[in-house]
Amino acid sequence: MSFSLGCSRRSFLGGLAWGAAALSAPGAWAEELVQTPDQTEGPFYPDHLPLDTDNDLVVINDALDSAVGEITYLSGRILDSAGNPVRNAVVEIWQVDSNAAYLHTGSDNHDRRDGNFQGFGRFTTGRTGEYLFRTIKPVPYPGRTPHIHVAVNVKGQPKFATQCYIKDHPGNARDFVLANVRDQRARESLLVDFAPLEGSRIGELAATFDVVLGFTPEG
Repeated sequence: MSFSLGCSRRSFLGGLAWGAAALSAPGAWAEELVQTPDQTEGPFYPDHLPLDTDNDLVVINDALDSAVGEITYLSGRILDSAGNPVRNAVVEIWQVDSNAAYLHTGSDNHDRRDGNFQGFGRFTTGRTGEYLFRTIKPVPYPGRTPHIHVAVNVKGQPKFATQCYIKDHPGNARDFVLANVRDQRARESLLVDFAPLEGSRIGELAATFDVVLGFTPEG
């Protein structure tokens, strides 16, 4: 079940739609775009997908209880190498819960996993290439700084996988996966502000992560 939107969330989505529309013209601002670095999918893509794979990772189906963590609205656009929005791209995210456990059965702390956290979600982009998830702010686990895995599936193209990180988190400097991105602008494109969501009364956050692919889909 996809999440419902309150007043503050509607305002947030309105801003998202306006920003996406600004890039709807072919090639808009393409000269300013930095191609998003591809990164390892890692070993913890779910080995068994949850029954609920929608864009709300905080509440599973019609459960009364929600996941533990700082609720975050992660949004952005999927763009091709020319700056055009990519429609009908299937965006997937997965991450650890507040106990640093993945949905994958081989994850550390799997026996302590938050059963109210979906752990994985999907969203299909619209005409402006936008996507939106409700999730939690990522937390670290041994050996890794906080991050969210993001995969983009476009018909006729190989699966693209990357990760986004909390901007200015002290663990970033020690993260071996992030350190492999040598180009400064490319590295900065993976660092995301998790800022208070304007109008939220319960301390929700908003984060924007645009993904610029290295190809232009045919058709």
